[in-house]
Amino acid sequence: MSEALSTRRLVTRLLILVVVMFAFGFALVPIYDVMCKAFGINGKTSGAYAGTQTVDEQRQVRVQFIATNAADMVWEFHPEANDLLVHPGAVNEMKFIAQNPTDKPMTAQAIPSVVPSEAAAYFHKTACFCFTQQVLQPGERIEMVVRFIVDRDLPKDVHHLTLGYTLFDITARHPPVASNGG
Repeated sequence: MSEALSTRRLVTRLLILVVVMFAFGFALVPIYDVMCKAFGINGKTSGAYAGTQTVDEQRQVRVQFIATNAADMVWEFHPEANDLLVHPGAVNEMKFIAQNPTDKPMTAQAIPSVVPSEAAAYFHKTACFCFTQQVLQPGERIEMVVRFIVDRDLPKDVHHLTLGYTLFDITARHPPVASNGG
């Protein structure tokens, strides 16, 4: 009887451990987001911006643009220009070009980051292709726009920002809806 009780306790402990590990897995994303915000890591941009600012005509900041594909992404993907000189407070725009070279419809999602990471809180997107999933038909090419404002409160010692996008193939999780031709 004591062996059966011992086995039952072991199984109970293992089940509790599995439940705790499962719950911890779900908690990782919010914990990660809180840590990134608290410590200013990962270069996450501050998101959509609805405020207004006056333009600082006396200052210029160089914004560099980088486009990369995740390992399984085959699209052609690049910015229209490598960089842009901007005045803090001004609305700016950059186009990114994407083309699906395959013979199948594909769905993609762009994930942004800003370097240096402490400057990410001062980079505000007013419109961005990264807010939505992009569906391209075979051979289709599109221009995707990001509109942004570099905040006037950007620390004075920051003269250069890099906005990078990584494009992920999410077709398996979000299959494109077939076009009905009309």
